[in-house]
Amino acid sequence: MSESVNSLPKAQREMRTVGIWEGVSFLLLLFVAMPLKYYAGFPKAVSVVGMIHGVLVIVFLYTIVNSIQSSGLSIRKGLIAFLASLLPFGTFFLDKLVFEKK
Repeated sequence: MSESVNSLPKAQREMRTVGIWEGVSFLLLLFVAMPLKYYAGFPKAVSVVGMIHGVLVIVFLYTIVNSIQSSGLSIRKGLIAFLASLLPFGTFFLDKLVFEKK
């Protein structure tokens, strides 16, 4: 990363942190909770992890909008961040896609 994380505006640091947690919850849902549901007969795993992931998605969307409004993140980069959150491992590439200066 060419720019230090600490030099990012607070709203963008929060967006980055929530994005990482959202990405982790997505991977847990896909690779832990779903197999537990379908191969181990434990559907509660999807209910719990799915709820946590859903809340983190909403918080992540809020932090994207907040970053656009308060710290000058472009709408284009906000859209890239949102699209990255739809892909497994996507939010882990946000530093390169969104926060690096081009």
